[in-house]
Amino acid sequence: MEEEDELEAIRRRRLEEIQRAQAERMVRDQQDEQVKAQREMILRQILTPEARERLARIELAYPEVTENIENQLIVLAQSGRVNKVIDDATLRDILRRIMPQKRDIKIERR
Repeated sequence: MEEEDELEAIRRRRLEEIQRAQAERMVRDQQDEQVKAQREMILRQILTPEARERLARIELAYPEVTENIENQLIVLAQSGRVNKVIDDATLRDILRRIMPQKRDIKIERR
């Protein structure tokens, strides 16, 4: 009988741990969604639709670079250094300075 009580207590503690972990994960997920929504709202305010479309296409090829660019744009906007909406041409200029340079690969056969 005592072993059953001990086993039941272990099960109950494990169930509580699992429930607590699920609750924490839900809170983290909600916070992540809020941050994502705030980022999108800021980017929507500072980028024209064409610029946002270009950034979305770049994200397919360079997701880590796109996140870096978005972070820099958001910091500029929050610090008040973005005076006007960034259009596609301006974004291309920014990207030329930020994006990794392509390397020409030459294969020589002998």
